[in-house]
Amino acid sequence: MDGIHDLGGLQGFGPVAHVANSLSYKPVFHEDWEHLGYSLLFLGAAELGLFNVDELRHAIERMEPRHYLSSSYYDRIVIGVASLFVEKGLLSQERLAQLAGGSYPLALPMGPGREANPPRRPFQVGDEVVVRDERVSGHIRMPGYVRGKRGVVLHRTRHSWPFPDAVGHGRDSPLEPTYHVQFTTQELWGDAADAGTVVVDLFGGYLLLA
Repeated sequence: MDGIHDLGGLQGFGPVAHVANSLSYKPVFHEDWEHLGYSLLFLGAAELGLFNVDELRHAIERMEPRHYLSSSYYDRIVIGVASLFVEKGLLSQERLAQLAGGSYPLALPMGPGREANPPRRPFQVGDEVVVRDERVSGHIRMPGYVRGKRGVVLHRTRHSWPFPDAVGHGRDSPLEPTYHVQFTTQELWGDAADAGTVVVDLFGGYLLLA
């Protein structure tokens, strides 16, 4: 999904504020209310089995762009969970407005998405691959800056997971491994980029043999 959330490789957003959380007993959350996001996430996904993590990610991606950029990390989780509670029929929008004390903005409607698309055979370490040059209207776990780029497979994971593009829309999916694919910085951002490499973890459904 070419959404506002896919900021990898983009410029113009200023420096990234970073706080090193070294080995200490400092609180995990910065504000008292932030634990609500994770509490609602585990309630909906684990306790109720109402949605999966990729459905939550897609709900967050569907936030109105200005709303997304002006919200904090835990704001987005709460909004995503609330959107799914309404979409899955657990909570009405009217009841949500009553609980919130007024109109509560939710994610925009979900598009059609797509089915799982595993490769015909697993890729091997050393294979040269090309990331599929495609635009997807729904959820996708492939960063846009690798679209259409050529890289080399460094590693295939031993564990397998459902294809996020499918399960992010509530569809079933066979399990498949992911691949650590190495790209040169020049391949990703052109000859003016400093020399180096970037490794991206990608599902086989996003890749083709070069």
